[in-house]
Amino acid sequence: MMVPMAGQGDGASVAERVSEVPGEPGGDGPTGGLLERLGDPTVAEVRFPNRARSARAARDLTACALRTRWAMPREPAEQAVLLVSELVGNAVRHTGAHTFGLRLLRRGGWVRVEVRDPSRGLPCLLPVGELDTSGRGLFLVETLSDRWGVDLLPRGKTTWFEMRLTDR
Repeated sequence: MMVPMAGQGDGASVAERVSEVPGEPGGDGPTGGLLERLGDPTVAEVRFPNRARSARAARDLTACALRTRWAMPREPAEQAVLLVSELVGNAVRHTGAHTFGLRLLRRGGWVRVEVRDPSRGLPCLLPVGELDTSGRGLFLVETLSDRWGVDLLPRGKTTWFEMRLTDR
């Protein structure tokens, strides 16, 4: 049975699908059912409602896709999942958007992760102090990815990072 991807209007809302996400990505077989329920971000952008619980769903979906679709090694996959959490957290907290999108791309030895939202406000990489309890998201993206950036779109932006797989 073919299940439409999140946001494609199959009768069940994206929010309902996000609330169904299990605690562990591998719970229902090799993909944990996530790719079937929410969509495959390696094929097309998956849309999420702008809610805190969507960050968990995006992390789980990323982990599942990297592990099952691309057999990405454990360490860079965990780092990518952490960085997805940071970009999604920024989209949820700072954009005021109703939804955001997640897309994973692989080209040669590179993995690119994109989070798209309708805000044209640019993220800022702030200096991080040793005792700071917030504001570390883009610092982590800067530190753990090989490169990152923001592409402005006619209606919004895509914040992305890339990781080289061959050197890890």
